[in-house]
Amino acid sequence: MAKQVQLPLCPERPKAACPAPGRTTRVTPAPVSRCRTAGQAVGRHYRAAVCAELNQPLAIKEVAPRPVRPHEVRVDVHFCGVNFVDLLVCRGQYQEKPPVPFTPGLEFSGTVLETGPDVSSVKEGDRVIGMINFNAMAEECITDQKVIAAAGSDEKCKLAMQRGAQFSVNYTEGSLREAVKKLVGDRRVHAAIDMVGGEVFLQALRSLAWEGRIVVLGFAGGNIASLPTNLLLLKNVSAMGMTLDLYRDRNIPLLYERLSSALQYCQQGCLHPHVGRVFKLEEVNDAFVHVLQRKSTGKVLLSLK
Repeated sequence: MAKQVQLPLCPERPKAACPAPGRTTRVTPAPVSRCRTAGQAVGRHYRAAVCAELNQPLAIKEVAPRPVRPHEVRVDVHFCGVNFVDLLVCRGQYQEKPPVPFTPGLEFSGTVLETGPDVSSVKEGDRVIGMINFNAMAEECITDQKVIAAAGSDEKCKLAMQRGAQFSVNYTEGSLREAVKKLVGDRRVHAAIDMVGGEVFLQALRSLAWEGRIVVLGFAGGNIASLPTNLLLLKNVSAMGMTLDLYRDRNIPLLYERLSSALQYCQQGCLHPHVGRVFKLEEVNDAFVHVLQRKSTGKVLLSLK
């Protein structure tokens, strides 16, 4: 199960570096005079629009920056979206009611000033866009880059952390839903990818936030869960499946395009597929046992050379 609390930061990079197939993100740069570096930001107060009292005009105040946590990113905000929801939250009429004083603002664009040690998706100086749970109407904002990996053993959890997850949960040791709640609180998760099925699928489904999405890739746990459709209605969540096999017969050009993009990502160093174990052809039955005993991590291969 993979998850992000906010939408991920989207860095603007040269076309040759990690392009997004079929999509181009444009980011309008701020004037050079407004850009700051991480060194300039340390210890420096920044201006923010603060709602100190509901139904009253916002005040521009100086705010002291706090340190970034290991999974967080500090952004020098160039532009912030102004939406009707910002008006509602400042009137106390939105479903989420942050305690006053608070800084509104859900969308931002700017430049990365600083990253925590667990962040690998962006770096200092990257121009980014993103969404956040408030606090964007300021010269600086801090956003999460949380990915939670759920696995069936401590060994697999450790591997997931080494491969980039910020947190991991061993779902054999208790409730996955409760463990995720402890990590993210009432915000829940925006997206989940399930390859296990059964009770793990149901726990992941119940962990979704409003308009969250769960994608089913398989049933490695051996059980196929019955989908309680009332949960889809309660939070407007989406459940969908994805398998590559059918594209060979139904849409081979799209399959070719996606595989080409994946290979391009690998060649550019943006993707690093994990090979967990390689068996010789004569060890094919051992390979089957390895998978059946759920010892596999990443890709299991047969070597014929």
